[in-house]
Amino acid sequence: DAQESRGLGDVYKRQDLERQNTSDIRLLETVTFNLHAARLLYKNLRVTKMSATTSNGRVKFFCNICNHPNDALISSLTREEATCSGCGSTVRMRAMVQILTAELFGKSMRIDEISPPRPDIVGIGMSCWEVYANRLAHKVKYVNTYYHQEPFLDITDIDEKMVNTLDFIVSTDVFEHVAPPISTAFANARRLLKENGVFIISVPFDRPDEPKAETKEWFPNPYDWKIEEVEGRWLLYNTTRDGNHEQFDDLCFHGGPGTTLEMRLFSKASLIHELVAAGFNDITLYSEPHLDLGIQWPGGCSLPIAARVKPQKSSFLKWKKPVVIRTA
Repeated sequence: DAQESRGLGDVYKRQDLERQNTSDIRLLETVTFNLHAARLLYKNLRVTKMSATTSNGRVKFFCNICNHPNDALISSLTREEATCSGCGSTVRMRAMVQILTAELFGKSMRIDEISPPRPDIVGIGMSCWEVYANRLAHKVKYVNTYYHQEPFLDITDIDEKMVNTLDFIVSTDVFEHVAPPISTAFANARRLLKENGVFIISVPFDRPDEPKAETKEWFPNPYDWKIEEVEGRWLLYNTTRDGNHEQFDDLCFHGGPGTTLEMRLFSKASLIHELVAAGFNDITLYSEPHLDLGIQWPGGCSLPIAARVKPQKSSFLKWKKPVVIRTA
């Protein structure tokens, strides 16, 4: 009997131990699950905190240029209004950084998050905003160029030594000021890029829902032209190649008279047409809002674009890679 009792006791002890082990495993699973859930909740709370709008129509966002936290009216997030209280950036400026980092690194990043620096990535800006241009120059091999001062770049007459040397070009609101034919500027942007390099461009455009809308050229035949102020009004005098004289008085300047004369107004369709004609075959229109960065694009006009030339597989057949146009 004593031996039987000891045997039963061992059985009970084993059962108690198994129950304890099972309880410990369930407890561990519960703790692990709760920790995982807590991490997800914390992550979601962070995202919600950064991107959620408040009841009074405001949004909190972090500037991807200067890292400054902001609290702004959603209605103030327009293309050209300064909405970062730290550096004064606009939606357009923050979008340039958002798209450049997304295209180069596969995800949107703040400038300070580009670490370590990447001097192997080579690119230029075309009269870009100095605030983000100076910061980018410390992270990648980036040079901001100008039409009117050094370092010079005339996109209509590029240095052949620069052909196929760049990983990226950033051009924000420049191509509407370039003298005709504008196709030369687009073709040269394509030539400057390495294979699979990216051209990030923004220009004012309208008529986003008109697939056949053409560019409105305000001065279609400039040859020998000058701008003069006459009785408080700015006038453009032009002599065409065939000797005809023209006068234009309804001039539009961006930032002041002179080199900032608006030459044209693109449509969405005509802008894409110029990119395709220049040889770009992979085009992304960035239209999605990113309120966590203080970016939105209501109306569908003047969207920033990233354009690439995706390499083609060699073949004895003269097959041309189809053009891909997407939104992001």
